[in-house]
Amino acid sequence: MPSPEFIYKIATEAAFAPARATTSFAGMPIDDADSYMHFSTAEQLAETLRLHFKSQSDLVILAVRTADLGDDLVWEASRGGALFPHLYNRPLPLSAVAWEAPVSVAADGSCTLPEAVR
Repeated sequence: MPSPEFIYKIATEAAFAPARATTSFAGMPIDDADSYMHFSTAEQLAETLRLHFKSQSDLVILAVRTADLGDDLVWEASRGGALFPHLYNRPLPLSAVAWEAPVSVAADGSCTLPEAVR
């Protein structure tokens, strides 16, 4: 499967803020529990936010360059057989983050994605 230029990491502002003063982000608690970092493609992002982040207003979306992650980025089947990107064996290097943007998710799971998501 050809990788898209960007994949997206959703984090709480509280979890991501300390990483800004370092060179990497260790991820969210679910990433630690699963032993890999969860990402979504542009097409998967809204549904991931709807399913897992309802009623949260303190979120940040990180646009991550797939080319910067190398062989540690693995595509695995998940919801309905869709392939989701997962990062194994290391934290997310902040040098791979092209941009970040805040996002809020309403109680019904709806949200407005940044225009730059592609």
